[in-house]
Amino acid sequence: MSSYDDRDGKIWMDGKLVDWRDANVHILTHALHYASSVFEGERCYNGKVFLSRKHSERLLNSGNLLDMPIPYTVDQIEAAKREVLDANGLTDAYVRVVAWRGAGEDMGVASSRNPVRMAVAAWEWGSYYGDAKFKGAKLDIAKWKRPSPETIPTAAKAAGLYMICTMSKHAAEAKGCSDALFMDYRGYVAEATGANIFFVKDGEVHTPDPDAILNGLTRQTVIKMLEERGVKVHVRHIMPEELASFEQCWLTGSAAEVTPVGQIGDYTFEVGTLTREIAEAYDKLVRS
Repeated sequence: MSSYDDRDGKIWMDGKLVDWRDANVHILTHALHYASSVFEGERCYNGKVFLSRKHSERLLNSGNLLDMPIPYTVDQIEAAKREVLDANGLTDAYVRVVAWRGAGEDMGVASSRNPVRMAVAAWEWGSYYGDAKFKGAKLDIAKWKRPSPETIPTAAKAAGLYMICTMSKHAAEAKGCSDALFMDYRGYVAEATGANIFFVKDGEVHTPDPDAILNGLTRQTVIKMLEERGVKVHVRHIMPEELASFEQCWLTGSAAEVTPVGQIGDYTFEVGTLTREIAEAYDKLVRS
């Protein structure tokens, strides 16, 4: 597979399409040094980006939470995505929209005089966890914890929040796992490195309260699907020792979609009927 910086195609940057290999930024870009960056990861199915406007709205909200107003409207962001997909001839793809503080007059912690820039790229991308959709992903338990909302805006999809995700996923992969499960700063079950988590017990579903994690759009979609099926959903704080009592487990995310989990640390789960039904129903929904 070719490197992500060496491909044919077009990327939208600051209002215009540029050749893929020319979509570059200066080494003194503020975001590279101080994590002043927010992004969205989205999937396009049959030519339509699922929940596209909600992703664009969240991007703008993330920018505002980081005191980094993004100089584009939802409609302009939507148009940029469509332009990129059309220019690259893609109908089924992963779409990445990213906004950041660029290079400018400031090169310290403060960056109010630096421009906020934005780019949109899209590429073909298969299942995030490979064949885990069939046999269940294997997760490590991360040594790091998701931070308190008093320390960082946890409602933002901000690049800085993913630093411990990268570290934890590397550690997990070294153990033969696909991903890692975080606890939050209080010790409650939180999320995986790039996905929310759900558990099943006695026909009812339990999922962490998103009071210190990103309330994922796929997470919200799946909760609605469950409720429409008459399945009781408990949104609550979950203690790690409860993992032994759950029968099924799955992850949700725009990239992860709905992925069954077969193991977390020493705890095992069946890829059961409800898990399969929700995964199949989600696949059908996003392509409808």
